[in-house]
Amino acid sequence: MNKIKYQLEFAMKCSTTLLFEYIGTSSGMSEWLADDVIERGDKFTFVWGDQEESANLIRYKEETFVRFRWEEDEGTKYFWELAIHVDDVTSDVALVITDFAEESDLEHSKLYWENLIDDLKKIIGS
Repeated sequence: MNKIKYQLEFAMKCSTTLLFEYIGTSSGMSEWLADDVIERGDKFTFVWGDQEESANLIRYKEETFVRFRWEEDEGTKYFWELAIHVDDVTSDVALVITDFAEESDLEHSKLYWENLIDDLKKIIGS
């Protein structure tokens, strides 16, 4: 299985502190990323209806980014990351998604993230 790394960037009209609450906490992520997110230490369980997937938090920096690896990808280079970028000149805030997908699923995966971020923007009023 060889996945392709890709990045998506979304302009966000909110503070980095507010945005990090939605990408860096289980309660925040449960409002837009999954039906529920259960956090136990560095293990996060994402629930969609009756389906669950677990990921390990492998890196994070407060108000900057979170990086997860799905348990099924353990031992690989694959991860997914939600990162906050602030433009040095304009101070505009952006959310950058880094993920991996099979080539055949790449467009579907990008569309999935776009829909999720649309939901997030509605919640935070961005």
